Amino acid sequence: MRRHPFLLFIVLLAVVIQLAGCYHKKTPSSFRLSDSIQEAQISRRIAAGGDSILKQKDSTDDKWDGITDKVDSLSFRVKHHYSPGYNFVVTSDSLMLLRQQPEEAVNGMRTDSFAVKKGKEIVVADVRILPYDKQDSVWIKIATEDYAFGWIHEGRLLKQVAPADPISQFISTFSNVHLLIFLIVISIIAVGYLARKILKHNAKLVHFNDINSFYPTLLAVIVALSASFYASIQLFAPETWREFYFHPSLNPFSQPLLLNIFLVLVWAMLIIAIATIDDVRRLLKSGEALLYLSGLAAVCAVNYIVFSVLTLYYIGYPLLMAYIYYAFHVYIHKSSETYYCGNCGKRLHRKGRCPYCGAINE
Repeated sequence: MRRHPFLLFIVLLAVVIQLAGCYHKKTPSSFRLSDSIQEAQISRRIAAGGDSILKQKDSTDDKWDGITDKVDSLSFRVKHHYSPGYNFVVTSDSLMLLRQQPEEAVNGMRTDSFAVKKGKEIVVADVRILPYDKQDSVWIKIATEDYAFGWIHEGRLLKQVAPADPISQFISTFSNVHLLIFLIVISIIAVGYLARKILKHNAKLVHFNDINSFYPTLLAVIVALSASFYASIQLFAPETWREFYFHPSLNPFSQPLLLNIFLVLVWAMLIIAIATIDDVRRLLKSGEALLYLSGLAAVCAVNYIVFSVLTLYYIGYPLLMAYIYYAFHVYIHKSSETYYCGNCGKRLHRKGRCPYCGAINE
């Protein structure tokens, strides 16, 4: 039975859209941590004696007579994209928290601190605004898994943590500067090695000595387009991307327009990658298919790095247009080669002398 790759692509697209639409973010560990912290606070107040559980503030807070702005939780959530009850994971080696009240640190009083180790989950317990703090007016109260409480400046906190959601952690990992440098070095080495090997054995390579399939070209273009669009959102709509970072979703139809387009490109990338692997496996032998897919992965990695970085400096836009034109021009030119040499079997654009072996084809 003859295969229909385009039909396969349509079926995969429909399946993925259904799965994306059914995605529901579950964070049971976050709720357990928050609930446990509330229980711990109640237990402490009961142990402290009698009616203290009815008080809305701790006695340590009531003793302060300085200036402290009351936080509007809704406006804080809109501006900062998180609020009390939000869960983070520590990504630095350690996160230092102040045991005392932030007013004591701002006024130069003696304070003590403790460390939260890397990988530990923490939750935002409270927010306090100190307008007279010249370093950072926003202080965040953190509760740990061990029911310990401490304060830290928001600026320091956000540099050392990532949202507990797996999608947010994935985004954080791929936004890491050290990882980007590592990818650049690995990509240069991989492309150099594969180009040498492919040219030596006259093997197949996307954009150069490509196979008779549109999917590899489309995949490389989609990767470049996604990388450029990703950088554009960060450049022109940073708050939109920040909101997505703190509250991600796999559903491409539950986000603002820019994020909708980006998520559709990401899902399209995944679907086209599956279709590409299927087509390559059908058209090439095992060893050749592995080499071709390795070369395609290296090209996609270079596209991601080049366009995600250069778009931030506006160079990526004309380069993207030129790349799309080149990729489709090469594919259309190659796909029009409907003749094959009777001697070596290479594809030819027209009849006549074969440019590969010199044989005459009538």
